[in-house]
Amino acid sequence: MRTKFPTSATGLQKYLAPNSSEWKVLAPKLGETPTKGEKEEMEKAQDSLKDSLLFSLQMQNIIILTGCGTSRSADGPSMGDLWNKSIGTSPSKDAEDVAKKIKYDLAKPNPNIEDFLSVCEAYLQVYKDDADVKTFVSKCKGNILDQCTSFLDIKKLDGHKTFLHRLSRRRTRDSRLKMFSTNYDICFERAAGEMGLVVVDGFSFTQPRYYDPCFFGYDIVRRNRMGEDQSSYLEGVFHLYKLHGSVNWACVNDGIIEEKQKPSSDEVCMIYPARGKYQQSFHQPHLELISQYFSALREPNTCLIVTGFGFNDDHLAEPILSAIRSNPHLRLIIADYAAENSIIKKANRYWEEFADLSKQGEDVWFINASFDEFSKMIPDLKSLSQGDKLMKDIQRIAVVK
Repeated sequence: MRTKFPTSATGLQKYLAPNSSEWKVLAPKLGETPTKGEKEEMEKAQDSLKDSLLFSLQMQNIIILTGCGTSRSADGPSMGDLWNKSIGTSPSKDAEDVAKKIKYDLAKPNPNIEDFLSVCEAYLQVYKDDADVKTFVSKCKGNILDQCTSFLDIKKLDGHKTFLHRLSRRRTRDSRLKMFSTNYDICFERAAGEMGLVVVDGFSFTQPRYYDPCFFGYDIVRRNRMGEDQSSYLEGVFHLYKLHGSVNWACVNDGIIEEKQKPSSDEVCMIYPARGKYQQSFHQPHLELISQYFSALREPNTCLIVTGFGFNDDHLAEPILSAIRSNPHLRLIIADYAAENSIIKKANRYWEEFADLSKQGEDVWFINASFDEFSKMIPDLKSLSQGDKLMKDIQRIAVVK
């Protein structure tokens, strides 16, 4: 059964395979009608990509890294939205006063809330008792928390549902899907809940839910009522590691993290946008989460899928670059609506280096598609016949050997 690749509203859907410089078009842009020859080429490209993704999903270990691009598909806030909410489309007087004090130019192009808060934090390292800057930073954090909480609408999570639905159909004998996310929101948790999937997120299974990394070592099995020794792993279970914290995590006391509906900006356990993210990631619970991330990248026979993440966090992008160079059994698939443009314009050094490694023949793939579009590209493993599955398994074993 052919996977349907709908026309794209964000730009041409295309992909770039390793050891190639030619992007293969997958679907026409919205409003365009391809010629017969173009349509045939697109169908060939679709079949080729489907086979590659199918092989990828049958690898022993699947890791997902997601960023704010996945939440944007559900109308989550962009970095620009966070700036406008905290600083104002035209800077507020409070923002101007603080900017003057910390010597920050609010008029410079491409305003960035992360950059602004980084300068504020650096200033407070020296002038710890400055109440005005402290108050303003606290207000900004409250705005960010509100922006990342208030937008959630279950009706806009179709992309998340499709993504989890396709990936949750992996064989239960393979290791559990591991999803690492830099997002604060609970889009994936809500989508999983709507579909009856089980999320292992490091929190206890009792109320109130407390964080303890030992829960990542737990699994869920289905016991046969007729035989005590007969059991099988439950389908639809995946691990979720929220690397920068979450809007529903609260530091209650003595380092104890509790899941809470509406924690305040002072108690919420989140690594707010700032250059200090790297240092903060080495405090609990983030230390355990980042350790799991490093460990997963070193596993053999692993496919890492990156979607909605722009490689702007060095502490997360650098380990991927290192893993590609040192782990010969790692496949990297990067899906982004502006992947081609990011490579051409060299959005940052990681896009450039991953593109160079791909050209040299390393197992690095690029897919130019939005999160929702990419979710629909993921092949449905259940749609394969038993004969198809057997053939694909034989092909996979032959390639691995």
